[in-house]
Amino acid sequence: MTLDMRITRELPAPPDEVFDAYTDAEKQKIWFSILDEEPGIVEIEVDLRVGGQQTAVWGPNRDTLFRETQTFLEIDRPHRLVTESTGSSPDGMEMTTRIEITFEEKGDGTLMTVVQSGFPVPEVRDFFVGEVWQGAFARLEAFLRREKPGA
Repeated sequence: MTLDMRITRELPAPPDEVFDAYTDAEKQKIWFSILDEEPGIVEIEVDLRVGGQQTAVWGPNRDTLFRETQTFLEIDRPHRLVTESTGSSPDGMEMTTRIEITFEEKGDGTLMTVVQSGFPVPEVRDFFVGEVWQGAFARLEAFLRREKPGA
């Protein structure tokens, strides 16, 4: 049995801008730590093609780093993105999940929906729902608002 989660957020930009902010390494380096009082370490490389990978390494210091490698399985810019994600935490825990993201036009913005499957236990899934994706959405929204003149 696999544990899944589904979460959505309305973001203040059209789908192409949201998709690009989510997948572009230089934009990710900005929004990844945009809400942090003390920016930590953020290293990101993206090869945005089917079979390509995105690798992100982040954390407060060199001794406390998280790492995630996503392999792109489907890319339909700016509508859909599917990846297989393998992440590891500083304590050596590792987890592989499948992430499906859709970017739907909604009014002047985008409804971004994330479906992630393959969580090992409900507690990890719930952490991703309540912390990981909420944080990512908040950072992405702050970045998109900052990019808009007068926002």
